[in-house]
Amino acid sequence: MSVVPEKAKSLTRPELFDFHGVLMTHNFTNNWEKVENFQARPDDVVIATYPKAGTTWVSYLLDLLYFGKTSPERQTSIPIYERVPFLEFAVASFETGTEQADKMSTSPRLIKTHLPVQLMPKSFWEQNSRIIYVGRNAKDSAVSLFHFNHMTYIQPETGDWISYVQNFMDGKMVYGPWYDHVSDWWEKKQTHSKIHYMFYEDLIEYTGREIDELCSFLGLSHSAEEKEQIRAKVQFDQMKNNKMANYSTHIAMDFKVSAFMRKGKVGDWKNHFTVAQNEQFDEDYKKKMKNSSLQFRTEI
Repeated sequence: MSVVPEKAKSLTRPELFDFHGVLMTHNFTNNWEKVENFQARPDDVVIATYPKAGTTWVSYLLDLLYFGKTSPERQTSIPIYERVPFLEFAVASFETGTEQADKMSTSPRLIKTHLPVQLMPKSFWEQNSRIIYVGRNAKDSAVSLFHFNHMTYIQPETGDWISYVQNFMDGKMVYGPWYDHVSDWWEKKQTHSKIHYMFYEDLIEYTGREIDELCSFLGLSHSAEEKEQIRAKVQFDQMKNNKMANYSTHIAMDFKVSAFMRKGKVGDWKNHFTVAQNEQFDEDYKKKMKNSSLQFRTEI
C-alpha cells in the first residue's frame, strides 16, 4: 500500500452521507466507478463482513490455506492489507483497493470488502466468485468498532460511548445498520450457493471445525497436520504479535489510542454496556431482527 506520509498526516476525519441508500464516507466511495465496474474472476475469493467482525482474521486464515505452503515468504514480508486488498478503499495518498486488486498476480485473488450485499459489484455474481461472509454479534461488533473508530482517522468522529451506542442502534454507521448488513447477506446466502456464512463466535470456539468447513467450501485438501499448523498460527495472541498481520505498519492508525487487534473475545460487551443500555439494546434488537432467522451468540 503505497502512501505519501506527509499527506497522510493531514487527513481529516470524514463525514457520513447517504450513498445509494447507505450511509458511507468518501474514503469508500471516491473510487466508486472503478469499484462498481470491477472485473471479478471466477476464482476470486471475497471476504465480506460488517467492519470489525473478524475480517483480518479470516483474511490471514485464507492466505495461509492458499499460500502458506507454496509462498511462505509472504507471511514474513508482505502486510496482510497488501496481500488482501480492501476493494472499496479510496483514501487520499493511498493506493486504491481496485488498483491493488488489479495488479495482483496471485491465483486466487483474495479480496476483502465491507459493502452491503446490494452494493457488491455485479461481476462477482456474474463470475460466480466464492464469497465468505463473517458475522459477529451486534454487541461485540459495537464495542470493537467503538475502539477502532477512535484509533483511525479514516473513520468519522465517534463521540462518547452513550451517544455511540445510540448511533449504532439507529444505524448511523459507515456501511449502514449492522442489522441490515448481516441479515441481507444471510438472505442472499439462501439462494446463492457460492456464499459461505461464518460466525465469529464459532471461529473462536470451534476453530478447527471452521477450518474444515472452509476447506470443504473452497475445495481445498490439507492434511490434519497442516490444518493444525494453520490453526495455531491464527490464534489471536499469535496474530496480535505478528507485524505482518496486526496492522502496526499501517500509518492510518494510532496504536497509542488502541491496538487494531484489541481483545478478540466474545462477551467483551459486558465490560461496556450498562444494565440500562443492555436492556434498551435487547429490546431494540428484537424489533429489528424479528423477521430474520439469524441467530447470534453473545457469549460462549
